[in-house]
Amino acid sequence: MRSMDRFGIWVLAILSVIQSSFGFYLPGSYPHKYEVGDYLNVKDSAENLGELLMGDRIENSPYRFKMFKNESEIFLCQTDKLSADSFKLLKKRIDEMYQVNPMLDNLPAIRYTKKDGYVLRWTGYPVGIKVQDVYYVFNHLKFKVLVHKYEEAANVARVMGTGDAAEVIPTVGKKDSDVPGYMVVGFEVVPCSFAHNGESTKKLKMYERYTTPIKCDSSSVSMSVKEGQSIVFSYEVSFEESDIKWPSRWDAYLKMEGSKVHWFSILNSLMVITFLAGIVLVIFLRTVRRDLTRYEELDKEAQAQMNEELSGWKLVVGDVFRAPSNASLLCVMVGDGVQILGMAVVTILFAALGFMSPASRGTLITGMLFFYMILGIAAGYVSVRLWRTIGCGDHRGWMSVAWKAACFFPGIAFLILTTLNFLLWGSHSTGAIPFSLFVILLLLWFCISVPLTLIGGYFGAKAPHIEFPVRTNQIPREIPAQKYPSWLLVLGAGTLPFGTLFIELFFIMSSIWMGRVYYVFGFLFVVLILLVVVCAEVSLVLTYMHLCVEDYKWWWKSFFASGSVAIYIFIYSINYLVFDLKSLSGPVSATLYLGYSLFMVLAIMLATGTVGFLSSFWFVHYLFSSVKLD
Repeated sequence: MRSMDRFGIWVLAILSVIQSSFGFYLPGSYPHKYEVGDYLNVKDSAENLGELLMGDRIENSPYRFKMFKNESEIFLCQTDKLSADSFKLLKKRIDEMYQVNPMLDNLPAIRYTKKDGYVLRWTGYPVGIKVQDVYYVFNHLKFKVLVHKYEEAANVARVMGTGDAAEVIPTVGKKDSDVPGYMVVGFEVVPCSFAHNGESTKKLKMYERYTTPIKCDSSSVSMSVKEGQSIVFSYEVSFEESDIKWPSRWDAYLKMEGSKVHWFSILNSLMVITFLAGIVLVIFLRTVRRDLTRYEELDKEAQAQMNEELSGWKLVVGDVFRAPSNASLLCVMVGDGVQILGMAVVTILFAALGFMSPASRGTLITGMLFFYMILGIAAGYVSVRLWRTIGCGDHRGWMSVAWKAACFFPGIAFLILTTLNFLLWGSHSTGAIPFSLFVILLLLWFCISVPLTLIGGYFGAKAPHIEFPVRTNQIPREIPAQKYPSWLLVLGAGTLPFGTLFIELFFIMSSIWMGRVYYVFGFLFVVLILLVVVCAEVSLVLTYMHLCVEDYKWWWKSFFASGSVAIYIFIYSINYLVFDLKSLSGPVSATLYLGYSLFMVLAIMLATGTVGFLSSFWFVHYLFSSVKLD
């Protein structure tokens, strides 16, 4: 019976990963049951660490809904007359395409538009629009709330709860009531620009009905923005019973426009890259195996004679394990790369299994921080053990290496984020990280991450170092002149890993900067595994090529052979800024974008470079262990 239970759990996990490729997530949480006439209010909730870092702030709005009570022409408020500064600011926000993102029962408002026969889905709505040099504001909102009858069976979601809401509210009416209840399963909005009669609204109070009918037509605008004029806001709401069930209420957000292109592009990219990587791998294995097989088939006298006539990679046997320049920096970067790569793998795997749904805002960033801190042990261990391996078992300096591993990447990240945060503070942006959060991050860094990294370094110092299969000569060998600069090959090697990533990168960038929901983590996990394989193969081939031309300085080149993919990602980020983020205006916005992009490519460089270095280190060690050369 227990074995069957374990089997069922594994089947469930596998199905969850497969389904996540289609945008499935384990819904979790308790459905909110509202009785007819209950207020659908939004309660205050403290933002978690991830939300604060992403700049998300949730504020209560004055809109008021009652379950299954349709209302129209509801007067909300009337602003004061626009001053010159307010008028200028509002026009600026419309030019910058600022969005309003209402939420109801933890669901963002979704907006449907038609273009060229296609239905496009968006979250939120723009503040206003500019038509022929005239600015119009969307001051009337038409809401539609989709509801589904409350089912007790829906509470099975509690078994796999991932937190679809800030707090648990199973019912909002009287307990043990037989009155039918409803759950919110959809939230739609249509923004309209309607010219109200300012005089007739002066005597109206909030939530009273407007005196004349309001026709909400999203295809036309009429409320122009003028200096010295007040703006009247109103809304209407309708309820519609839907067949959508609670676990499926996020499907509309996860099926954003472009999903077919996403499927086709990703599958096409996977097939092409796998094919190219397979060819490279086959050629590589045949070449190396031929060298080793030919050597092993010779008798001892022939081997001795062959040793005197060495060529290619065999000539660098006495220098191939010579310590590289800036060895401690290399060890630190490899250790930090292991930490970042481990964080990415674990986070994406948990997200693919459904434990980080889009409903739990900020969970992804919070999970990344948690896993990054815990994996400080791996960073310290790898850094120190590699340092001792390069030093042939010397223990001296391991504490310094561990400290550098604990501070290298977090220090650079903290410097970048602090600089960008000063720009946000100067712009009076709500996205600025509060000072208290800076203190919390520093405490997490020095009280958790640093000690764990030092503990990992201690275990790395105690672990046996990796012994080299050959001895290193005292006098370094002169490297022959090369036909082509070796660093040119290293930089060009990053194109193949970039080919596995750039299509998925477009969707990730759109999610971050265009407000689109990204939740195909099953795809992303596959792409990550493919990226690791391609990085390893590219670095192996390039290292072998350098050894064949008697260039034994492979340490740093193997790291940057795969790590150079970060250069192409940064170039792609600039391209995305120029051609896809045309609405991004001002030097501050562009600086923020480039700063965050620089932070991202630094992490990618460390992770991919570590994959290339470790695979090349294993290959070189294996290659020179297979042939006995004096």
